[in-house]
Amino acid sequence: MIRVVLPQHLRTLAGVSGEVELCIDGAATPRAILDALEARYPMLRGTIRDQVTQERRAFLRFFACQEDVSHESADFQLPDDVASGDEPLMIVGAIAGG
Repeated sequence: MIRVVLPQHLRTLAGVSGEVELCIDGAATPRAILDALEARYPMLRGTIRDQVTQERRAFLRFFACQEDVSHESADFQLPDDVASGDEPLMIVGAIAGG
């Protein structure tokens, strides 16, 4: 079971109040997790990654075991603690300002 923490605006859009738990087949990669997340919550399609290019949206970051993995490949093998559900994959809205 993979645990995913979404930013508040995406939790509201998906209609969930806490962490999301997902079952995935195969390796725990960002691509596999986002595929499962979008399949379960189709209203999130296009909000986390572009639907055409599949690239992460610029103002979202992915954290696994307190490390920023946002710039890793979509097929990057996430740490065992995330794959086992001991730690969540956190999707965090970046803060921009000047």
